[in-house]
Amino acid sequence: MSKKIVLVGSAYPLRGGLATFNERLMREFNNEGCETHIETFSLQYPEFLFPGKTQYSTDVPPQDLKIEVSVNSINPLNWIKVGLKIRKQKPELLLFKYWTPFMAPCFGTIIHFAKNSKTQVVIVCDNIIPHEKHFFDDFLNRFILTKVDAFICMSASVKEDLLKYLPNAKNILTPHPVYDNFGAAVHQENARAKFGLNASDKVILFFGFIRQYKGLDILLHALNDSRIKAMNIKAIVAGEYYEDAAPYRALIKEFKLEERLIIKDDFIANDEVKEYFSAADIIVQPYKSATQSGISQICYHFEKPMIVTNVGGLPEIVPHMQCGYVCEVDSKSISDAIVDFFEHNNRPEFLSYLREEKKKYSWSRMTEAILKLAHL
Repeated sequence: MSKKIVLVGSAYPLRGGLATFNERLMREFNNEGCETHIETFSLQYPEFLFPGKTQYSTDVPPQDLKIEVSVNSINPLNWIKVGLKIRKQKPELLLFKYWTPFMAPCFGTIIHFAKNSKTQVVIVCDNIIPHEKHFFDDFLNRFILTKVDAFICMSASVKEDLLKYLPNAKNILTPHPVYDNFGAAVHQENARAKFGLNASDKVILFFGFIRQYKGLDILLHALNDSRIKAMNIKAIVAGEYYEDAAPYRALIKEFKLEERLIIKDDFIANDEVKEYFSAADIIVQPYKSATQSGISQICYHFEKPMIVTNVGGLPEIVPHMQCGYVCEVDSKSISDAIVDFFEHNNRPEFLSYLREEKKKYSWSRMTEAILKLAHL
């Protein structure tokens, strides 16, 4: 008998990493014979709280998933309605992906009205403590976490944060799976041609939306290193600004980086992701704080080495001097890693490690952990 699974969270027509994760996870459950559907947001964030240009995808609607647009994140009457609707469906498993305390009132209320004795509630935890903290985070976290049966923690730092709230929380540590849904890599020369780059260029990539904690300013300072300038290393910065772009543009001008930077400051559609990763030699994640990163799991899919900082769960995912470099959160450490990579041509050595390491991050491992927690 197939298991009935309902996921409440981001999905098409919304865009971004949360939607990508949820859709890929439900596809894996479908592949395993489960009966699934997603209750996604009619309103995820009020426009004044959303820092980007749009919350909506331009991709073709997925035909292989059942997605209902129903959840209004700021309407308590809607939360009750959605919860009662799910209760009538009697799913064995009710899933949420939790990334911000802002969603705690909505998700917690839905759980309260949806749950019955046959429904297990499991949360996949991106973060417990958000990157950008607020005084009400603690109260909101306690509101939702006590209503949940079990937790998937995607890094040790998230697990540590969870256990501060619930020392006896039922949980499994399961890393973020590889994002294998962006298609196959394209030939590097062809990918570079789209950016006006040559096959012989040395190219690094910063990918993902730009916010203070992502550390783009650290990377810009690293690119000002005289050694990197002498090697004529070029960088692609691909991602939408989720904050004021002026300080970054000022650094670019101050360091005279215009000729060595390719900036694509729009949201990158799913079908374009392969071109950016295929064009690069190495991907840099100079984060000031982190739990885990979906960017690392795109790197594993395209078998690209990484430079990450020693924060959160990033060192757990990127073994130092095997799949890339683990650096301190400063520009000198980042620039040293960039120089070492290109001076010593470490790509062939890293490649064998990348191919072996990514075997750990299958989607079936994630679904197995979830079903184990839910006793299904």
